[in-house]
Amino acid sequence: MLRRLSIRDFVIVDGLELEFQEGFGALTGETGAGKSILIDALSLALGERADGTAVRMGRDKAEVVAEFDVAPDSPLAQWLAANDFEGADGICLMRRVVDAGGRSRAYINGTPTTLAQLKAAADLLADIHGQHAHQSLLRADAQRQLLDAHAGLEGLTKEVAESWRAWQRLREARERAEQDAAAGNRERETLEWQVRELENLGFESSQWQDDNQEHSRLTHAASLMEAADSAVEILDAGEVAATMLVDQVLARLRDLAEVDRALQEPLELIEGARIQLSEAAHTLSRYRQRLELDPGRLAELEQRIQAVTGLARKHRVSPDELSELLERLSVRLEELRLTADPAALAEHEAVARQAFMVLAERLSQGRKAAAERLSRQVTDAMQELAMAGGRFEIALPAVAEGAGYGLENVEFRVAANGGQPPRPLAKVASGGELSRIGLAIQVIASQAGEVPTLIFDEVDVGIGGGVAEIVGRLLKQLGSHRQVLCVTHLPQVAAQAHWQWSIAKETRADQTLSRVTPLDGEGRVEEIARMLGGVTITGTTRQHARELLGL
Repeated sequence: MLRRLSIRDFVIVDGLELEFQEGFGALTGETGAGKSILIDALSLALGERADGTAVRMGRDKAEVVAEFDVAPDSPLAQWLAANDFEGADGICLMRRVVDAGGRSRAYINGTPTTLAQLKAAADLLADIHGQHAHQSLLRADAQRQLLDAHAGLEGLTKEVAESWRAWQRLREARERAEQDAAAGNRERETLEWQVRELENLGFESSQWQDDNQEHSRLTHAASLMEAADSAVEILDAGEVAATMLVDQVLARLRDLAEVDRALQEPLELIEGARIQLSEAAHTLSRYRQRLELDPGRLAELEQRIQAVTGLARKHRVSPDELSELLERLSVRLEELRLTADPAALAEHEAVARQAFMVLAERLSQGRKAAAERLSRQVTDAMQELAMAGGRFEIALPAVAEGAGYGLENVEFRVAANGGQPPRPLAKVASGGELSRIGLAIQVIASQAGEVPTLIFDEVDVGIGGGVAEIVGRLLKQLGSHRQVLCVTHLPQVAAQAHWQWSIAKETRADQTLSRVTPLDGEGRVEEIARMLGGVTITGTTRQHARELLGL
């Protein structure tokens, strides 16, 4: 759950250090006081895009740090470990910095990260439902995504999409093969000749290095032999060899070392040098014995090197790239051989289609079960939300031949009143009904998830009265096992919260800044009374506020 939120120079916030509690928390205040700015700041820390307008006027940068609890065996803990973002035990710090130019930097537990990684972690930390979220329910793709997310089918939908694309690539390849067989034949013949030429060369990168070294050695064999003979002669085999001279020095110093022990150290150093000289002479002798002049082998290597470099120049690559070139040309040749036979390609296409159908049918089964369950739950919720007799259902009309998202569309349908047939949500729901249905869907879908923190930003727009009280109870019920934060203007919703903050604007040094005040018992009474009564707060209004709070 969200524990702390630190905000610096963000929009109209100069500096805030907020500590959050468990359960259902309400964020209230006058319109325009900056309640949604807190949600925007948290959204920034969780990976939303930002520009320079997020930076408070006159400042260089804005910074937001969100601290979350992390359960040891949670999906987030596993993700952090797998991506090398582990931090202090039980804590995940999400940090975002945006400068006035619009450039941003992101960090997880102090380690720089990409925006994609920040969002991946955020998906395991919090769900944010915006105040216009119910409007997105009018879109077919949003309805499909919500159902798939509610059913935990996101991984399967990705597999279906990949399988669909693989099938379509083969279908398009088969169609191209049928339309342009002649051009494919010409390219295939050219590639066959090129691949055969490269295969006959038998090029191997490691052998190429060895051949070059051997060629260099044979080319300079005479010079190497002469240098080795000369070195051995000077070191150990000549009449005035270095080892002989050193032996004379040693014989003289050994006698004198008995007289003065101070000569012992240089004596030992010279003895070591004598051993090294002797070993060097023996090593050179063995090296010289291996050297030989081999004009035949040299010619063979020169011919080989010329063949390799010539073929590399022909294909405009370096010799070291010839193996990669052969692999690339072989892959393309195999593709052309496949496309040269439309019947064989059709067989591969059929296999890909069958693979898609297997995955898509699994997805369909999952969607059907989830659709029935969610339809029943939302219908039950509608009875409490002043839509008695109403009915919600999720239809799954088939898509001929399927699509990248499966074998069916997802369509939310509703009958707002009893006795009416369900019709598409976009055609029958009024603004107030859409708000209530959307909120019911969001709350129910959130109950099925595992994300520990849920944030609702004015999602109760368009409802009021007894319905608002029911919505508050739904959020309180959700807050009994998850952390729920709700920005609301409705006193009936705020009164159900386990805790409440008041957010207001104040002017300091000619600047308008946002202020957050945690409310105690009497503070909540005053805030709920303000939400009920407006400018003038009477004793009756306060009493009503106490009744709502259950005091």
